[in-house]
Amino acid sequence: MSTRRESSLIGRVLGGALVALVGLGWQPARAVPAIQAWETAAGAEVLFVPAPELPMVDVRVVFAAGSAYDGSLPGLASLTASMLTEGAGELDADAIAERIESVGAELSTGASRDTGFAQLRSLTEAEALEVAVDILQKVLSEPTFNAEEFERVRQNRLIGLRLAEQDPGDVGQKALYRAIFGDHPYASDPSGTTESVAAMAVEDLRRFHQRFYAAPNATVAIVGALDRAQAEALAARITADLPSAGPAPPLPPVPQLGQPSTRQVAFPSSQTHLYAGQPGMRRGDPDYFPLYLGNHILGGSGLVSLLMEKVREDRGLSYSVYSYFLPLARKGPFLMGLQTQNAQAEQAKEVMLATLARFIERGPTDEELEAAVKNITGGFPLRIAGNSKIVRYLSVIGFYDLPLDYLDRFPERIRSVTAEQIREAFQRRIDPSQLALVMVGGAESEPASEPASGPASESAASVDGPAQAPTAGAGGLASGPGVAAGAAVTDAGE
Repeated sequence: MSTRRESSLIGRVLGGALVALVGLGWQPARAVPAIQAWETAAGAEVLFVPAPELPMVDVRVVFAAGSAYDGSLPGLASLTASMLTEGAGELDADAIAERIESVGAELSTGASRDTGFAQLRSLTEAEALEVAVDILQKVLSEPTFNAEEFERVRQNRLIGLRLAEQDPGDVGQKALYRAIFGDHPYASDPSGTTESVAAMAVEDLRRFHQRFYAAPNATVAIVGALDRAQAEALAARITADLPSAGPAPPLPPVPQLGQPSTRQVAFPSSQTHLYAGQPGMRRGDPDYFPLYLGNHILGGSGLVSLLMEKVREDRGLSYSVYSYFLPLARKGPFLMGLQTQNAQAEQAKEVMLATLARFIERGPTDEELEAAVKNITGGFPLRIAGNSKIVRYLSVIGFYDLPLDYLDRFPERIRSVTAEQIREAFQRRIDPSQLALVMVGGAESEPASEPASGPASESAASVDGPAQAPTAGAGGLASGPGVAAGAAVTDAGE
């Protein structure tokens, strides 16, 4: 059996055992081993957790290089991230992919509103690790930004953007972000627009890389079978030759909505996509835990959430309805969404908004609170069951300057939240009379198939809460060895 297959089998066996233990009420003594932190000579922050059980290492390098820094060229951050693996040093895209695959490693890059990132998984066997780290170092420090490769990547992006214009969900979410954030950098979608992508030149990507992919602008997270000295050497090597620019400037604050707004977008479908939102909370927000736990009850717990009960179960108005917070460096959005038949759109909207208003007024019941606490804390071990998950959490803790004991204290912090704290936090932070609303649909076409379930709160919200997981396309590792096909454009997990 190969090492890769053996590792996969071990992971499945351990995962199954962990599920069984959780079901019996077992909790680990610690969430993760103690996090070790330091700064490289080049100025990058490093967070490290030793994990000697398997001969693997996961490395995630995160920069303040997301779409919030695109300036006048939306999509610049994500295209820069996409191009990192299309040529670096003396290697072209094929050579990078071949070398990564030859040692069974995995490499991916991506961008969100806050960050640009690269993630590597490799065996710790000396020869394999040397090849994998050499590629990661070149990708981050010596991208070539070849003009021909850029044109190919650009054309693929333009095709994707045109296809997105035919997706009512994409249209609605982009419109909602513009309505919530106005002139703030968070308003622009990380993927860009057809106009901005068409206007970009290779030099724009080079300038972006030189400005934002600098060591003082980086957080390096490492989890794996290394000791402290090896981890220090690895982090130093990765960051030694990065550009010499300083940290990115702080983003401007997100203003509150001055007034409610409603936008109706005609779209040829038998279903209406309805979205509502307003600025929510930032990473490290003092109200994070009451809002997180309260939203789990409101719309983040799938079929047992209040929104599901009122909109789907009681009235049959939607197959899926959800809410979530997406905390970012500045206030990210609080979002609600559903899909429903065109003729039921107004009724579904009224029920969704009434459920929100009622929850803000009354807060959760004791029974709802107890069930939510048990659900989140009971599933906590599975959220950190794997080095690739832990390394993502480490990068969030480091990048957003969260306490190093954040994961250890997460269950305790959840258990300490009261129903009154949830009610007060929602009343302070969410105003149902000041929501931005977007409705996409209303123009009948062929009947649509049953919609897939929308993102659950914790799935879309962020990776920093252990009860959360990345959404599809969240920039995770490729399913097999090699370089992920294209950089992910996402907010989840960053």
